[in-house]
Amino acid sequence: MPRQSPFHIDLGTEDEAVLEALARRYTSPYRDVIRAKIVLYAAQGLSNDEIAQRLDTPRQVVSKWRKRFFEQGMVGLEELPRQGRSGVFSPRYRRRRKGPRL
Repeated sequence: MPRQSPFHIDLGTEDEAVLEALARRYTSPYRDVIRAKIVLYAAQGLSNDEIAQRLDTPRQVVSKWRKRFFEQGMVGLEELPRQGRSGVFSPRYRRRRKGPRL
């Protein structure tokens, strides 16, 4: 028997409308559409395994976004800054180097 997620999603009408619009928008980034659909399916009471199967995505991804929405709401679906090495050249230096070419 599959495990049930401890993070039960109850959507308000405003959040549901925003997520529905985001999931249907053709110009939205794919990652945002998938995240919206994960939350909408979770609100319908589907398990993480069922959502993963419907969206053809790993169960761990579904679990991650379900938990983040449960803890943070709509803000939890936004992209977080990533770690890593900062740029070598400053934007100011790059602008200077893009001078007119002959």
